Amino acid sequence: MAQQEIFPYASQDVQEVAGLVRGLEASAKRGPGAPKKSFTCKKSTFVIAGTDGVTVDSWRFNDWDYKKPDLPTYARGLFTFRTKKGKPEIAIRGYDKFFNTDEVTKTAWSNIQKNTRGPYELTTKENGCIIFISGLPDDKLLVCSKHSTGARSDIAASHAIVGERWVDRQLQALGRTREDLARELRRRNATAVAELCDDSFEEHVLAYVGDCAGLYLHGLNLNLPEFATYPGLLVHKFADEWGFKKVEYLIKDNVQDVQAFLEGVAETGAWQDKEIEGFVIRCQARDGEGEPWHDWFFKYKFEEPYLMYRQWREATKAVIGGRAPIYKKHKKITDEYLMYARRQLASDRTLGAKFNQNQGIIAMRNGFLRERGLTGAGIIQMENEQGGGGPAEVTKDVLLVFVATIGCGKTTVAVALQKLFGWSVIQNDNIEGKKARSQRFVGEISTAFLAGSPVVIADRNNHQKRERKQLIEDIRKSVPRATIVAIHFVHEQPGVSRQECQERIRQTTRDRVFSRGDNHQTIQASTRSQAEVVGIMEGFLHRFEAVDVLTIPDEWFNAVIDLDPTAPSRENLETVVSRLHALYPKLFGDMPTGDDMDEVIESILRDYKPALNQTFFSSSKKDNKSTQKSMKLTQNLRSSKPPKIDYFCIRLPTNPILSVLDSHFRTQDAMTQRFYRQLQQSRRIQPSFHVTIIHRANSKEFPDVWERFNAMQTSALSAINDANTDNSRLDPELETCRVVLERVVWDARVMTIVARLLDAQEKGLGTTNEIAHITVGTANQSIRPKESNDILHNWLSGGSGEATGIYELEIKGNVVIDGSVRGVLQQHN
Repeated sequence: MAQQEIFPYASQDVQEVAGLVRGLEASAKRGPGAPKKSFTCKKSTFVIAGTDGVTVDSWRFNDWDYKKPDLPTYARGLFTFRTKKGKPEIAIRGYDKFFNTDEVTKTAWSNIQKNTRGPYELTTKENGCIIFISGLPDDKLLVCSKHSTGARSDIAASHAIVGERWVDRQLQALGRTREDLARELRRRNATAVAELCDDSFEEHVLAYVGDCAGLYLHGLNLNLPEFATYPGLLVHKFADEWGFKKVEYLIKDNVQDVQAFLEGVAETGAWQDKEIEGFVIRCQARDGEGEPWHDWFFKYKFEEPYLMYRQWREATKAVIGGRAPIYKKHKKITDEYLMYARRQLASDRTLGAKFNQNQGIIAMRNGFLRERGLTGAGIIQMENEQGGGGPAEVTKDVLLVFVATIGCGKTTVAVALQKLFGWSVIQNDNIEGKKARSQRFVGEISTAFLAGSPVVIADRNNHQKRERKQLIEDIRKSVPRATIVAIHFVHEQPGVSRQECQERIRQTTRDRVFSRGDNHQTIQASTRSQAEVVGIMEGFLHRFEAVDVLTIPDEWFNAVIDLDPTAPSRENLETVVSRLHALYPKLFGDMPTGDDMDEVIESILRDYKPALNQTFFSSSKKDNKSTQKSMKLTQNLRSSKPPKIDYFCIRLPTNPILSVLDSHFRTQDAMTQRFYRQLQQSRRIQPSFHVTIIHRANSKEFPDVWERFNAMQTSALSAINDANTDNSRLDPELETCRVVLERVVWDARVMTIVARLLDAQEKGLGTTNEIAHITVGTANQSIRPKESNDILHNWLSGGSGEATGIYELEIKGNVVIDGSVRGVLQQHN
């Protein structure tokens, strides 16, 4: 009888796993009735391709939460599922989150010496993205990135897809199948943990090309709630058997040898003639005297020269994008590197596009180092000898400067930050009178810094460069060491026309302002006429000057955080907190949970009242004239003369349609998803959706229809004027209509949804197009949405499939959406 292979093993306990899942579910709950907790758990569900609807759930926490003592699990990368019998199982189990030396109390060298035991396995820290591989029932192989199975269009999903291709490649070379690997991993109740290192897909800092590229296996974890992992010798053995590349490791018997070795390698940043990013140290630890020992990791990461390499990469991307590169460390050598990079980019115009796709980054860096006869470690050593270590980490004197227009949600975000962290908010609208307002605004900001606030929020629109210039110049005089961060509400998007962006912002911000009535310091929407309010808002919108870090004063910002003005304030708040924490971690103590952010936003929206209501005025005559002009234009729309209409349509809410599209494409194979994901990734999905009833271009062909809807528009506007209704819209609702989404149809140029109008006959509605439809998006800006008509005509006559190049996907579930019939005004930029 053959000897059975010996490897670490433990089966899953259904009750333990069920308890873990219950804890995770409770942690992911939001809203009324949810338990109070000190952390945020996010759950994502994925359908596994090639199965009959089998799903797995991914669980993740904010990075800062892993330092807290009360998480249900510390696994960074955890997927669970239910068997056909309904029993919960762990499908994927990553490592417990591990920290750098001295990053947390447990990784202080004194505690490592006291509470760990060898042998200590030191593995080199590979520089790629993590991939998890495990086996499901029915011999199904599951390949995931940190938090995705590849069933979505985000970056993590693409990593999972590329990782899966590498698995297929190495199995094919061995003459083995996915089913073979799935059975073996399931037999072991284990997750294979690998690093995807492939510069042809994505470059990081270290080079992986040719034979060096592939999946580097560095761990085999048992699929258990508690962390348990294979020793390095057995990981190498498994790698040899299944075609993985191996991560080098060495063994030290005591912690003193570990520390001496690491500090020695750190002097050069290289080991065995190869630059490395650091080491992961695997050992056993305990929580105190007499406590049981358990598997435990910590890391020793070489900050340099890798931070310098990353700075070079981001600075080069800024140059390619026409932005001023912002960098504070390694200034002299980075200036020299950028001179070299600019020469290379000018000599080969293709380099810029490749660089932005993370290709050619390492070649650019190495070319510069060769030309100068330097190494990264040598540069750092020279800088240290010359005292060029860079500025201290930021712990105070941070000024947040909003760049926004009315209704973007800046005050909501500002007050939320104040409530969460105790930071000072200086509201320009609270400064009474016209005399020296700007100087008094800066004076109050300076006073807040002197009073000890580490962060001060300048709550003013700052929508023009002259305002930002005045603010930054004055702050630099009063608080010279201030770190100034722009909170930029972006008013334009790549691939989307300025008109489309402005219309979406216009609709969102007007809805917000009119819904809060007089609850605004400079705009009292309930007591002013709507024309006056809209005129004020239009003035700000038209005067808005986006942040451009290539020009003064915006190049003076230390960092820029971009926000979407149409996104909910809760979402924008989390973006600001996450980005600031990544930029300046020492500003923060305890981090807020998702519940904390939910509660603070809800309380502001429910209870917040401005301290002072003011009459709107501008600090410049030019601005007042611009506002008056905008108000006059708006009032013209309310006059008896009907506005010029571009088309009539059934306007539909955006989010339900996006949800339907995402849920239907998520379960399809990669080829079916391809064009939809392309539209998502290139931001070519329409910002809003509608069914066209009739366009001005068709008015002569269908004069009766055009005249009928024009008459409805004129009548509705006349009723508004007669009633002098302040809160009515300038594009009044003419009728309502329910729209059924039937199927998605697309080719390589355009994607559209075939629709059916439920109330058409009784309400006298319909469309002059051949088929009622909703354009989803086009492949590029040169393709007009009206091509939906062409593809649907060809689909009707020729059907779908490879022969016609037209494809279709049925929308299941009788999806009905309430629409609003409206006229769309012609607009000119």
